Amino acid sequence: MSSFDVAVVGLGALGSATVAALARRGASVVGIEQFELGHGRGASHDTSRILRHSYHTPAYVALTKEAYADWAALELASGTTLVTTTGGLDLFPANAAIPMSDYVAAMDAEGVRYEELDTPEVSSRWPGLHPPAGTLALYQADAAIVPAGRGTLVCQHLAATHGANLVTGTPVTGIKPSRTGIEVLTRRGSFSVGSVVVTADAWTQSLLEPFGVRLGLTVTEEQVSYFAPQRPQDFAVGAFPVWIWMDDPSFYGFPAYGDATVKAAQDCGGPVVSADQRSGRADPEMLRRLTDFLAMLAPGSGRSVGSRRCLYTLTPDRDFVLSPIPEEPRVVVGLGAAHGFKFAPTFGRRLADVALGGVPGPELDPFRLDRPALRDPSHTSKWLV
Repeated sequence: MSSFDVAVVGLGALGSATVAALARRGASVVGIEQFELGHGRGASHDTSRILRHSYHTPAYVALTKEAYADWAALELASGTTLVTTTGGLDLFPANAAIPMSDYVAAMDAEGVRYEELDTPEVSSRWPGLHPPAGTLALYQADAAIVPAGRGTLVCQHLAATHGANLVTGTPVTGIKPSRTGIEVLTRRGSFSVGSVVVTADAWTQSLLEPFGVRLGLTVTEEQVSYFAPQRPQDFAVGAFPVWIWMDDPSFYGFPAYGDATVKAAQDCGGPVVSADQRSGRADPEMLRRLTDFLAMLAPGSGRSVGSRRCLYTLTPDRDFVLSPIPEEPRVVVGLGAAHGFKFAPTFGRRLADVALGGVPGPELDPFRLDRPALRDPSHTSKWLV
């Protein structure tokens, strides 16, 4: 049995950021991943994610300020450029399912600067976008792209550089209290640790069941697709923003990043699956829905040139989990609820705090494991944010 201060189970974005934060503080830490590093079976692969200040509550907007600072700190620590500023549009059609007023109030409360634009102003400034008449937009100049797979790899490299042990191809079969701390069981042996951070995303529930924790998680298999624009210059970084369609269904997209294709997807549009039982294959119906939507909003996007699948692990209220188990505080849980990548360095820092004995502050109360949305099986799921 190997002994460490902390074990981190799951080395996607949140887990890798947590291992890096712990190792940089001098803790002895082991990160345990059931697959290979950088695998495509979860939610931390592919090219890009949106980093933005625009959110629906002041608490979330305040958290985005930490995220920007932590991405900057990660760039400094790694010597790597990770943030590409593009500007971002939140597009609200008439009678949008997501209230624009919530976003305005939240950013006003936190002093975040933005612009309100009407349909002609959007089309004039970004020729690639043609929102329908009556659409209103919030433009946030600091919105950006952060790299998904590469950003996770940077955290893993930083962790290893500071002495973390990264163990791959090793599924965790159980977590249980021991006489001296916590024992993490795997098919290759066990680890004795003072605390454990579970950042296993779609595989989280089974690891927590021995502690009587039920999260009411729903796992869906989503799909992102890439398109070859007819006029690439209209969709380049600097000429085209990241964007989110704030309605039901909701869609989002990116400028060309890394190559000449643009990426787009529907949010929460995929079928309910499980972590280990999902297709992994491109879904033509999901692609048709997205292609039809882009034909309306961004008709120059061009033809589809490929799709990739990923998993969403959704809490009933779409809020994160950043919390110790109340009955066993040596076991800490981190879940990004399918919009957490932008916060990965921040969540890694926060989860490391708790794993080393820190007490979560009141700002993390909405993300506790014992909140009503997670404890009440009759809670109605709401995923639009």
